[in-house]
Amino acid sequence: MKKNFTKKELEIMKTLWNSTKPLIASDIVKQNKSLNINTVQACLRTLINNKAIKVADIVHSGTVLTRSYVPIISKKEYLDHIYIELLGEKHTFPLIKCLIDAETNLEELEELEKMIAKKKNKILEGEE
Repeated sequence: MKKNFTKKELEIMKTLWNSTKPLIASDIVKQNKSLNINTVQACLRTLINNKAIKVADIVHSGTVLTRSYVPIISKKEYLDHIYIELLGEKHTFPLIKCLIDAETNLEELEELEKMIAKKKNKILEGEE
């Protein structure tokens, strides 16, 4: 799965991530006026080949059948990949520390604590 997107591919992925339902190419163009239909269709083919999106269904659009698309890779997976690519796996600690220092929401800090405890348990049980 390719995780580095071109600018146009990323714009399409953002549109798909923000949608609650599968989108057809013309829907993507309607939601993002900076794209044209030819660019969208070419990028959709590339994103399918790279296993970033998949065809959700074949639907009617007016009088023709067309494909609707959904993302396979989540926004979180993409961001995780970008962070590690930018910082390197060994340098994620300063980023995490910075995020924790900046966090002021008690609920989110508690969620982070739960995630850390869960990861510790997996390591202790030999799952990772």
